[in-house]
Amino acid sequence: MLNKRRIVTVVLLVGVLLAFSSVIGHLSSSTIMVAEEAPQPAAENVAAVSAAPIIVDNPYAIADIAEMASPATVFLSVVWPEVERQVPSQRFTDPFFNFFFDSWFLDPFTSRQPVTPRSAGSGFIIDESGIILTNQHVVGNKGENQTIKVVLDVPGLDKEYEAEIIGSDYALDLAVLRIINPDNHVFPTVPLGDSDETRIGEWTIAIGNPYGEALHHTVTVGVLSAKGREISIMSQETGRPNTYKNLMQTDAAINSGNSGGPLLNMKGEVIGINTAVHSQAQGIGFAIPINVAKEVLDELITTGGVSVPWMGVYQQTMNEQLASQLRIPDNKGVLIVDVVEGSPAAEAGLKPWDVIRRIEGRDIFSTDDVAEEIRKYNPGDEIMVTIMRQGEVMIIPIILGDMPAHLR
Repeated sequence: MLNKRRIVTVVLLVGVLLAFSSVIGHLSSSTIMVAEEAPQPAAENVAAVSAAPIIVDNPYAIADIAEMASPATVFLSVVWPEVERQVPSQRFTDPFFNFFFDSWFLDPFTSRQPVTPRSAGSGFIIDESGIILTNQHVVGNKGENQTIKVVLDVPGLDKEYEAEIIGSDYALDLAVLRIINPDNHVFPTVPLGDSDETRIGEWTIAIGNPYGEALHHTVTVGVLSAKGREISIMSQETGRPNTYKNLMQTDAAINSGNSGGPLLNMKGEVIGINTAVHSQAQGIGFAIPINVAKEVLDELITTGGVSVPWMGVYQQTMNEQLASQLRIPDNKGVLIVDVVEGSPAAEAGLKPWDVIRRIEGRDIFSTDDVAEEIRKYNPGDEIMVTIMRQGEVMIIPIILGDMPAHLR
């Protein structure tokens, strides 16, 4: 009996020891697992920190960019030959007298006095030989006998230079100048960026000469507030509105005299050419995307202008009413309203009421489609235009021309 009790006691002790060792092993393994997993939350925290937006802690970043770009930003003053302008006589100030003569015929008591037209603006140097990019409305066109003065603010180069126009385009409002440089000075330049890569909300910096040389090299800062804007400005040159498309909108202050100056990004690259302000709003300015200038820069320099491929038709986008009247099964195409006499379209035989359905391999749904497709070609290129005329489909070859300057 005693031996049996001893055996039972030994068995119980062995069971207790095994159970205790199991608990110890479980606790040990849990401790090891926790130790192995502990770095994981730290790794997640590191990843979260690295994904946070990078904040530039340089309070002088804009000042550094302005200091870099200002030497290449120039003041332009332009003087045209004298012209005679009719000036009302001061002898008669009675409102009834003025109303009478203004309403019925020219006031005989006016004098013609010589007036010297002037303009001023900004520009920036893109080649160290002295090539300047600016607005056409600042300097005009080649052959107008104007005198262009260029003022730099650079040690050793801080004097007036004369410049000549080597190329300009009214429709794009672009002009390229060359500084007359007999001493072969090396001029500072500013790099050109990529306006297609710009983002709405990014910081922009405008440098120019608002209100003339008195406010020389003014720096203003804002954000790129919109892209692809379209505005119309009445031209003093032609007396009709000039429509600018695909402009960049910024709230960096742009004033009279800033025209032609650079709009910079935070890399110090030119992303736009300041060109206009909104007359009915505060703090809204517009710039020509620099990629527009880059596309035609070589042509402006080598040929003096920009060729515009042209068919010579006035057109209207189709709608359901027009399609029904012309018995066309859908709204595809544009309706030719009129054909310019002597134009490529006239020579090819296009007529009013023809409907352009395709150009080369592209289906046409709007007048914008026509303009976009034509821009792919050059004057002298032949394109195949598919039209519908009185229910009959025709394919007509057209040799594109160069749009006349007065139609641009």
